[in-house]
Amino acid sequence: MHIAMISGEYPPRWGGIGSVVFHLAGHLAALGHQITIITRKHSGIAPVQQGVAIIEVPWLKLPMAFTRSYGKHALKALTRLNKIEKVDIVHTLLPLVSWTRKEYRFVENNIAPVVSALNGSWIGEKEGMKLAAKHREAATWKNPNDLAILTTGSWYARYERAGILESSVSVAISNSTKQEFERWYNPKQDWRCETILYGVDHLVFRPLNHDDEDEQLAHEKLRHEYDAADEDSLSGRPSKTTPLLLAVGRLVARKGHLTLLRSMPQILAKHPGARLCIIGRGHMRKTLLKQAKKLGVGHAVFIKGGMSFENLAQHFRSADLVVYPSYYEGQGLIPLESLASGTPVVTVNQAPLTEMIDETVGRLFECGNPSDLARAVNAALDDPEGRVSQAELGRERVLSKYTYDHNAADYEAIYRSLL
Repeated sequence: MHIAMISGEYPPRWGGIGSVVFHLAGHLAALGHQITIITRKHSGIAPVQQGVAIIEVPWLKLPMAFTRSYGKHALKALTRLNKIEKVDIVHTLLPLVSWTRKEYRFVENNIAPVVSALNGSWIGEKEGMKLAAKHREAATWKNPNDLAILTTGSWYARYERAGILESSVSVAISNSTKQEFERWYNPKQDWRCETILYGVDHLVFRPLNHDDEDEQLAHEKLRHEYDAADEDSLSGRPSKTTPLLLAVGRLVARKGHLTLLRSMPQILAKHPGARLCIIGRGHMRKTLLKQAKKLGVGHAVFIKGGMSFENLAQHFRSADLVVYPSYYEGQGLIPLESLASGTPVVTVNQAPLTEMIDETVGRLFECGNPSDLARAVNAALDDPEGRVSQAELGRERVLSKYTYDHNAADYEAIYRSLL
């Protein structure tokens, strides 16, 4: 099959959707399919994958408006592509492409069946920001993208509704996301919607190999960098005196990093050697550092910007615990990357995170509650043997359900059902 994937993100722009499309495209190509990615033009060079072609199109660099601008250019590119080489399936990645109902019908009638992946919703993002504001996270007006979602999200939601009304199949990335679209967008009675939770690259995100000298040295260097290098941690055992906590995600309000910082005094009161590393890009870096200092935990908090997959994966496997306090996700890949790396997860007790994380592989806390977050983290740190068991079960869970091999096979079955 020739599959055209319409994705607003693709490397060198690594985002959640960009990462998923890169890996999914590669695995579909490995199954023998021809893949063409139509994405936004960026500086830098996209990585080469056999069987995967890239078409870059211009776009208007304005918050939210870029989805409509990119959508129009992507449709023109798709039409030209189909004239040159017949397309069998069009796979759109919502919400980063905005097509009207008329445009979807044009694609369905003149090019190929459309499979629309529902990667969360603009209304969900908007509600997540409101919830974050309720719990005193950073002011939304400081971030132009967040402000645009708050003020125009309901308008752009019409394009998401067009996608579910006019696509041959919708694919939600979690049961929670599917329920959101049913609740907010009033789909047709015969709406076909599958649920496929995205996987992770289990070859990149994997447990620490202490028999690999280079990897062991990298692990030791990382633990020393964060002042978390007790004898247990350096030997690959759960740290008892200098546990390293890791949080990964964009530095924006709905990711809940301020809630995590507010929990740190209670964590340090019980585990004074604990250290926290936050990895992410965003406008809140100064705000977070200022808050850490104000709370008296600045010495125990490190904030890093974006980094390579290899370096990020080393952080996952070298940490004792990953904390994910997000207020809203379509799915949330960070917890799965953590489990794949053999690291237990502490996250919020609400869907979709609870579709992946339970007490067998981590711990849950009340969303937006710093004291309950501290309770969950301290309980995990107090039980090093329990963390060993959770790490093993977490890796097994990923390998059994959440890999790109699973995703490629599931999507291939959907594509074939439409031909």
